[in-house]
Amino acid sequence: MIIAPEAVNVWMEAMLRKVSRLFVIKTRFEAFLIIYALALGATTRGMHYVEQYPGWGGYLLFLACSGAVFLAGAKILDCLKYERAATDTAAK
Repeated sequence: MIIAPEAVNVWMEAMLRKVSRLFVIKTRFEAFLIIYALALGATTRGMHYVEQYPGWGGYLLFLACSGAVFLAGAKILDCLKYERAATDTAAK
């Protein structure tokens, strides 16, 4: 059986679209799960910094790791709010 190249291209595009939807944050719950995972990784990295650089240097690097999660989390939540507002106005 020979499959036409056009059919293969359509199938590949459909599969890529399905896989790409896995990497889209759709709800606030998903956003909070991602922020939680980022926070766990950042605190682990911060603890390594405290061990490697004892004193103020390690604590400042730990604070920088934590601050980065706060900034990223705020940006993720803001983007969800703006995307929802855009889809609401487009639907009207």
